[in-house]
Amino acid sequence: MDIKKKALDIHEKNKGKIYIKSKIEVNDRESLSLAYTPGVAEPCRHIQKDKNNIYKYTAKGNMVAVITDGSAVLGLGDIGADAALPVMEGKSILFKEFADVDSFPICIDSKDIDTVVNTVKLISSSFGGINLEDISAPRCFEIEKRLKEELDIPVFHDDQHGTAVVVLAGLINSVRLLDKSLEDLKVVINGAGAAGVAIGKLLIKIGIKDIVICDSKGAIYKGRENLNWIKEEMVAITNPKNEKGSLKDVIKNRDVFIGVSAPNVLTGEMIETMNENPVVFALANPIPEIMPDKAKKHGAKIIATGRSDFDNQINNVLAFPGIFRGVLDARAKEITDDMKIAAANAIAYVIDDKELKEDYIIPDPFDKRVTKAVSEAVKEVALKNSK
Repeated sequence: MDIKKKALDIHEKNKGKIYIKSKIEVNDRESLSLAYTPGVAEPCRHIQKDKNNIYKYTAKGNMVAVITDGSAVLGLGDIGADAALPVMEGKSILFKEFADVDSFPICIDSKDIDTVVNTVKLISSSFGGINLEDISAPRCFEIEKRLKEELDIPVFHDDQHGTAVVVLAGLINSVRLLDKSLEDLKVVINGAGAAGVAIGKLLIKIGIKDIVICDSKGAIYKGRENLNWIKEEMVAITNPKNEKGSLKDVIKNRDVFIGVSAPNVLTGEMIETMNENPVVFALANPIPEIMPDKAKKHGAKIIATGRSDFDNQINNVLAFPGIFRGVLDARAKEITDDMKIAAANAIAYVIDDKELKEDYIIPDPFDKRVTKAVSEAVKEVALKNSK
């Protein structure tokens, strides 16, 4: 039986993948009166007196909303809110399995930014954090920005920041292995959507100065016509030499290629024009920008993809469960760049110097050390910032 049939069968048999389970038994009059009326009135009164008591008497402190509008679902595109629900249920499972974070999928049937923002705001009392998922660019940037400004709980668009954190972890270990400096890397990012923009911003934050971002038309540069607002924003902080041309043109003499774009857009000949010991992160799924064997043949020293059947998988599950575990435990109000950098370092240094090698720069997603290391690192930064 192939994976498609198996997946359909398991979803049909279980009627989805999640359910609500009670933490207490309700099996007699007393337990009923404590769980519901009249006993439940007492925590309600305490929360009314002090809003912070909601964390003491409810599940809010360990509950995350997994929110999408179905406009950019994992390689499927704009399939709508209904069709996105299986993916959001799956995300909820990952939260629980990897970090014991409770979560609930919420699919909003609207592409209107105001509607999405207002819907999330209206339901936010029930949640200790908001995980945005599979929302198309550039709308996703504005939705996240507004929610971060208007809510007092952490908001995290995983397609952006989860990917950026794990990419940074991979680069940290790449330079450890190659005895290079992060700050001196010359990087080209192919893809100017959610992930590409977030990766670019995080790499700038840690000190990388020479970054060129390409979209389907080539390098984005100052003066290029018809750039949307987020690309205009990125032009102001990237491409310091204002390089122009196609990916083939700007990849020359670069140390790192990061692809969050489309299948087969990177050729072996392009890799041959990069600097010595080039690093290639070809993260398009399911078909990467270049297949690992071909990249290796043409000189790539370290190769990562988004696929589980190749070495060095850049998988967001290494980041988001631990990040949310950390901020929920610290009761942080936001997820900062410093927390993301701490998470990336935690992921990277799960692998010690003796273990580190070209085909092992990223821990396995099922390495139980990862979530603990990430959550502790994020919590430490959150508590330090709150003082």
